[in-house]
Amino acid sequence: MGFDFQYMLELMPILLKYLGITIELACWGMVLSIILSVIIANIRVFRIPVLDQICQLYISYFRGTPLLVQLFLFYYGLPQIFPVMTGMDAYSAAILGLALHFAAYMAETIRAAIIGVDRSQMEASLSIGMTTAQSMRRIILPQATRIALPSLMNYFIDMIKSTSLAFTLGVAEIMAKAQMEASSSFHYFEAFLAVSFIYWGITIILTRVQSWAEHKLNKAYMR
Repeated sequence: MGFDFQYMLELMPILLKYLGITIELACWGMVLSIILSVIIANIRVFRIPVLDQICQLYISYFRGTPLLVQLFLFYYGLPQIFPVMTGMDAYSAAILGLALHFAAYMAETIRAAIIGVDRSQMEASLSIGMTTAQSMRRIILPQATRIALPSLMNYFIDMIKSTSLAFTLGVAEIMAKAQMEASSSFHYFEAFLAVSFIYWGITIILTRVQSWAEHKLNKAYMR
């Protein structure tokens, strides 16, 4: 069977109907990842006893094991140990897996960005009466955001692509639909090529957004 270009074009609108679920997974995962990674990064920067060691163990585990294994563990494994989790659906498990996995990487990026801000900034804010928490929120984190933004955007792009693993849990996102269409029509090449173009298009758009955001944040530092 030769390449059917017409079939690929007809498949595109069908796949795009499921793009919203893919974006939702990535956005919710990113929001939770940022919240968790900022907390972890601050714990590591200030070296809070016990919590720092727990965070190091967390980072080591989630960076050292595949995302697919973690998704299976959350959806199929944990409910056997914790019956209260039996009510968790595949959509929630996918978001949880994405959030915890990428937070381990993002925490180190944010920690490095915080450390990258000149220490005199913290000392100056403390000298005018700010608390450490106020200094972090008003002075340090805004500057660290500019440093961390390129890496965080790259993680978001990677997270969008990683949502393709959610179909292994039964989530009907764009990759799952491509798999179903390919199985029913036997046009595997056309179906997966179509979905790859969609992911590629999203990546191009987000790359443009990243460049714009970097330009806006760096404008104050341009001479």
